[in-house]
Amino acid sequence: MASQSPGAKLALAHMRDWLIILALGVMDGLLNMIEPFHRYVNKDIMQDLMFPFKQDTIPMWGVPILSIFIPILIFIAFYFVRGDIYDLHHATLGLLFASLITGVITDSIKDAVGRPRPNFFQRCFPNKIPVFDKETGDVLCTGIKSVIKEGYKSFPSGHTSWSFAGLGFLSWYLSGKVRVFDRRGHIGKLSIVLLPLLIAALVGITRVDDYWHHWTDVFTGGLIGITVSSTCYLLLFPFPTYAHGWAPHAFFYMLKESESSQRESQTPSFVRLEDSSLEMDKMERGK
Repeated sequence: MASQSPGAKLALAHMRDWLIILALGVMDGLLNMIEPFHRYVNKDIMQDLMFPFKQDTIPMWGVPILSIFIPILIFIAFYFVRGDIYDLHHATLGLLFASLITGVITDSIKDAVGRPRPNFFQRCFPNKIPVFDKETGDVLCTGIKSVIKEGYKSFPSGHTSWSFAGLGFLSWYLSGKVRVFDRRGHIGKLSIVLLPLLIAALVGITRVDDYWHHWTDVFTGGLIGITVSSTCYLLLFPFPTYAHGWAPHAFFYMLKESESSQRESQTPSFVRLEDSSLEMDKMERGK
């Protein structure tokens, strides 16, 4: 253990958290394999579901790039500037928690609700010849099974919830790092913090423009994502309004433990306080 790097020790200390992340990933994968509830759709309801079946403006594989990989690259950039392994580890951990918890919540609701997408008619009847059950009036789809299955997953929007989960977490992270609440009135800092949220909102708008979602799906997805990301961030980091909102809670716990160790070795108190102050000052200045 003594030969391990600080990053490895930190990861091992949070092994349970990483295992939970793995479990959440498996759970979300299973939820995508489940057949969703097929909500009743008659001729009258179908009139509102006859929008064109367009390709995604932003494909599903593009969402993790925007909401996970790019934020992690930003975390790594701050690590090279500050050298704070606690910040890199906890930011990555929190981001993955926010994304996967959001994914599980979103896909669970999708499967349970089974709301048809706005382009459901084109999915259900690719030959444009509608067929309905004579007794119940429900649709009898003749399209490709996998396409029909996705057609029952409108509520809520997964693109939107994932985007607000990852980019919402990034917005919180940047607000602490650039000290947007330092009361000096630098509007440029606010612009940096709001940019990830704007990108997430634009992702949601494309879902309505592509006729893959109703606006209520997008609104709910955004609400789920921003709620989960805010919760995960504040579990690991202080409020950005605090004086030391630039570092994770774990960093300050580490300083306290170091101070306790020094106290046990009978180091003079004025030396301990000076060393802690210097270390925090260096971290804030990125040295």
